[in-house]
Order: sequence, then structure tokens, then C-alpha cells
Amino acid sequence: MTAPVLETDRLILRRHELGDFDAVAQMWAEPEVVRFITGTPSTPEESWTRLMKYIGHWSMLGYGFWAVILRETGAYVGDVGFANFRRDITPSLEGVPEAGWVLSPQVHGKGIATEAVACMHHWAETETLWDKTCCIFDPEHHISHRVAQRLGYQASDQLGSYRGKPTLIMHRMMSR
Repeated sequence: MTAPVLETDRLILRRHELGDFDAVAQMWAEPEVVRFITGTPSTPEESWTRLMKYIGHWSMLGYGFWAVILRETGAYVGDVGFANFRRDITPSLEGVPEAGWVLSPQVHGKGIATEAVACMHHWAETETLWDKTCCIFDPEHHISHRVAQRLGYQASDQLGSYRGKPTLIMHRMMSR
């Protein structure tokens, strides 16, 4: 399976393509983008691996990440989607698709994240049988935390742990 094309008034969410590599690598090399994710800008090699993971999820699991494209300009501005990264996280996320989103600084503060993430959740509610999804954050990443809350995610009672760091884990029940 490949990613279906999803559209909103301002966005096109489409499958990642080989031609996206330079834009993916540029975005993930931005310190502002990775500040609350890894803290370290990604190398081109790491971005290549990420792009392959995005593409591979669809063929292996029937879901994955989309490239976020601005309808007006055709510019690539980020990645949103669902994944199973098989994280060594406590508590385990096993069996619960993990929602994620990352956007280029050029569109921060414009509601693009909320719009794209709402769109992908609409797809999940109509095209999957999932009971719930989850997302994880650095507890200091208040902006993404607010996006998740707007879309119905609720924080767990206590922080989890991922790679030895406190991690906010949120869940969202599917509404059908």
C-alpha cells in the first residue's frame, strides 16, 4: 500500500518521494526543528534513513507518514503521520499507532500542524480499526502538547521514560 493523498484547504498530504530528500534533509538539519526531538540536527545520512522509514511503513504496515505540501506554492513543509517505531519506551506503546508531526520553521505558528494532524486523524478514523493512538513529547515541548490537546489527546498520569529521559505520553481514543 502507498499513502493516499489527503487534502485540506491549504495542504496536500501525499506520500514521500525520492525527490523530497533534499527538503527532508534541510528541515531535519534545522536546530529549531530538532530542539525537542533529538536536540541534535540530523545528518543527511540520518535524514535518508528517516525517509526510507516513512516510505517503508506504508508498504509493511499499511500506514505511515505523509509529506506536507502547501497547496498554494507546492512547497514541502513537513512530515505528519502514524508509525510503529518499536521504541524501547516505558511504558510500552506496543500495539498503539504513534502519531507524529514535524514542520519547517517557516510555517510555525500558522495552524498548519493542527490542520495536518486533524486531517490524518480523520483518515485514521475512517480507514482503520484502531481503538486509539498515542504520541510522545519532551515535556518541555509545550507547542506540540497544545496541538495534541486540541485534537483530543490526553496526557498519562505520569511521565514515561525514553532513552533515559522523561517523556510525556498522550493517548487519543478514536471517535467514529
